[in-house]
Amino acid sequence: MSTARDEILRRVRASLADVPAAETSDDVAVVRDYRRSGTLAAEETIALFAENCADYRANVRRVAAGELPAAIAAALRERGARRLAIPADLPAAWRDPAAADGAEWVEDDGLSHDALSAVDGVVTGCAVAIALNGTIVLDGGEAQGRRALTLLPDYHLCVVMADRVVELVPEGIARLHDAAVAGRPMTMIAGPSATSDIELNRVEGVHGPRTLDVLVVG
Repeated sequence: MSTARDEILRRVRASLADVPAAETSDDVAVVRDYRRSGTLAAEETIALFAENCADYRANVRRVAAGELPAAIAAALRERGARRLAIPADLPAAWRDPAAADGAEWVEDDGLSHDALSAVDGVVTGCAVAIALNGTIVLDGGEAQGRRALTLLPDYHLCVVMADRVVELVPEGIARLHDAAVAGRPMTMIAGPSATSDIELNRVEGVHGPRTLDVLVVG
């Protein structure tokens, strides 16, 4: 182990040999010539997001705004999810058809980890969705709740408004500025939680929900 460590340090020193001793990181300009603004039309951006998100084994469906409450109820019915944890500020209109269908909404008022693990799933909105890599980001803002709310249940139904879908990562990061300044924790979701063991066998649901349904609205 020490031999490997010594070799790594030797290579680092060799790479830094021509760097002046007084130089700091602020003395070197960081090249930021990557794209910061997307070029796709709105519909193309949404289609790219849906394609890449589905590629991570999420179940993605596009619905009209007026269809959202019924679509939520249908998704929960299909999953057999009857007891759902939700952030307290989840819009009431999203809940009504599912409640009429027998779903029980459990508002997260500081539910214990055991209580969150015991529900059938969780329903939330999101802060932003990035088309280029199919990633959804929750920042603890409106209709999103705290991190534990979407990490412990086995099923997550996430509502993504069309105007929250951006093409590029820099565009998504820009939308998270206020949350970052406020120090709110963020959760980046790319499909159901999954990991692989040493033999590369994929196992889902280890670090978060095993199943992810995404409703893109608009």
